[in-house]
Amino acid sequence: MSLASRRRHALVLADISDVVPFATAEEAWFWTMAGLSARAAGARIVAGLGTKPRPCEPDDVVRCLDRLYRQRRIDLEHVRILRIFGERQVPPDPRHPADRTAHRIWREALDRLEWPLRLKGIVA
Repeated sequence: MSLASRRRHALVLADISDVVPFATAEEAWFWTMAGLSARAAGARIVAGLGTKPRPCEPDDVVRCLDRLYRQRRIDLEHVRILRIFGERQVPPDPRHPADRTAHRIWREALDRLEWPLRLKGIVA
């Protein structure tokens, strides 16, 4: 069997010049959580096949977060708040009394995540 007959459906990935980095770490985080939720529901996540070509996969953002945790730049409370509000796809509302502390922790975590994501070209 020739290579051409085995490859009936060629995978077409986005051109690197078409890649759209995220505007903020918050946008990257919400996209990451949506991707992880979709994966948990059974979707296959493949770079370059979304509606907007992104410069990474959800795991790349999680690796940056993990590295910050291992460097003790964030702690489990930061990760917990990112997970909770990332699953909701809404940031904590500082006007709501119950969310004030969560909003402060959310901002700390995203401020610390922003720089590694910028270095990797994930955030513009």
